[in-house]
Amino acid sequence: MQPSQNRATRTFMDFDSVNHALDGICGLYERKIRNINPMVRNLTYDIGDLYNFIDGMTDISALVYDDSLHAFLPYDRQWIKQKLFLHLKRLAHSRG
Repeated sequence: MQPSQNRATRTFMDFDSVNHALDGICGLYERKIRNINPMVRNLTYDIGDLYNFIDGMTDISALVYDDSLHAFLPYDRQWIKQKLFLHLKRLAHSRG
């Protein structure tokens, strides 16, 4: 990911699974809003807020290992947003 136009902000993260990466993206957003609102105890946000966070980045993509190809496949921000939606929907159903 690259949060701003400055190439020095480019960051690479490694996760054991796509779900862990999606949790990591949510965690990044939660840290950002916690820094903006340090006195708020319970953070709440919706998928639109998370999409705006992702769309506000200069670049974000995922390289996902495919066992059958023995290679990493690249995915763009739209794929990440789609996977986040499904991931959060699954989490909401499992809690509700």
